[in-house]
Formats: sequence, structure tokens, C-alpha cells
Amino acid sequence: MTDQLTAVVVDDEKLARQYMLEMLAAFPDIRVVAECADGFAAVKAVNEHRPQLLFLDIQMPRLDGFEVLELVETDNLCVVFVTAFDQYAVRAFDSHAVDYLLKPFSKERLGAAIEKVKRHAGSGLPAIHELRKVVRKDAEYLTRVVVKDGPTIQVIPCADIVCITAEDDYVNIRSTEGSVLKHQSLAGLEESLDPDKFVRIHRCSMVNIERLDRIELLARDKYVAVLQDGTELRISRSGHQRLKELLG
Repeated sequence: MTDQLTAVVVDDEKLARQYMLEMLAAFPDIRVVAECADGFAAVKAVNEHRPQLLFLDIQMPRLDGFEVLELVETDNLCVVFVTAFDQYAVRAFDSHAVDYLLKPFSKERLGAAIEKVKRHAGSGLPAIHELRKVVRKDAEYLTRVVVKDGPTIQVIPCADIVCITAEDDYVNIRSTEGSVLKHQSLAGLEESLDPDKFVRIHRCSMVNIERLDRIELLARDKYVAVLQDGTELRISRSGHQRLKELLG
């Protein structure tokens, strides 16, 4: 670790960014390499600059802070969440963030966070790796799924998803707008989706129950799900049981 830590500051409020930059000016061991006004710019800045430290606002339009973490491509990153909404604190710490700053914070409180970052960075622990494991909110489910495809970021409303199938280390998300691959396990995505709307019908597939047209019997104890767009997916015995329970 060098004497200086490189940092990116992300906040959708201009005054909040200016306040953070003014506060950081008092810490010569922090060098800000980019400031960002939204989540899309944050993903681009982190992937380009590879900072050691990210000061990340949580509640932002388009992409929130947790969605940003899902899309960045570096593991060597320490994250300090910054927000005015203290209900995010538990989620932030559960996400293995190095620290959590509640606006408005003092220079002393910022200094304490920076010291924690230095200790964490010195240990070599890849904080971002742990953060990615717990992107979803406690007791809440995703309302949209974000997918990074090269320089393009797609935001897919969950209501538009038709089905999701496993393809090696990826999931194929089929929506009303087409299909896209996301680097995530089917089990991992399943945990983030509302089980009253998305049901695992097979070890390799999951369907949006609202996009299900009918269930057809092919042979004894062998069923297939026919979706509204005509897609047919095999149903396992356990998947058929889950469908029966969900459909009543």
C-alpha cells in the first residue's frame, strides 16, 4: 500500500459532493481521482481508475449504491457508505462495508473512517468481494436487475422478466425486451427475487409466475411449463410441487 490512498466520491447531490471534497482536502493521504453524480458514472470511474477507496452514496436514482457494487470489476476496493438515511446502516454493515457515514458528518468522524480504511487496506482483505454477496436488502426483494455488458448497463424491471435459466457461470435472463447474460449463479439470483413471483421449476430454470400460461403433462409425472411467449421449460418433481403450492 502506498502512502496515499486513491479515492472516488459518489453522490447525486452536488452540494454533498462538494462537502465531501472539502472535508477530504484536510487529509493529504487521500487523493480523489474522480467524483460522480450517478451510479452509471460511478461504475465507469471505478473500472477505469481502480481506486483503493470508494465513498458511496446509497440512495441514488437510476442505479443505487448497492447496484453500483454489483457492477464494478475490481476486488481491491474498500467501501465507505455515505447517506442521510440511517435505516441503511444495518444493511451497510451486513454488507461488510469498512464504515458508514451518516450525513452530516464531522471531519473527526471522517478521519475515523479513513483510519479504519487504512487498517482494512493494510490487511489485504478484498472488501468488495464480500459486498457483492449481499447486494439485496434484508427482508426486501429486487424490483429490477442490473446487468453489465461491456460498456453497456441494462436495467431490467423484474415485472418484465419472463424466465431465467442457468448457463455455466451465467444466467440467461429472458425479458419482454429480449435475452441477456448476467455473470451470477441461478441460486444467487433466486435469493434476491420475490418467491411469490419467481419460482424455481428445475435446477436450471426459474419462471415469473405472472408470465406462466399453462402447465402441460407430457408423460407420467413429467411436466412442462408453457410461458406466454411460447417458451417451454421442463419442470422437475420438486418444481411441480412448488408450482402447486404457489398456484393453490
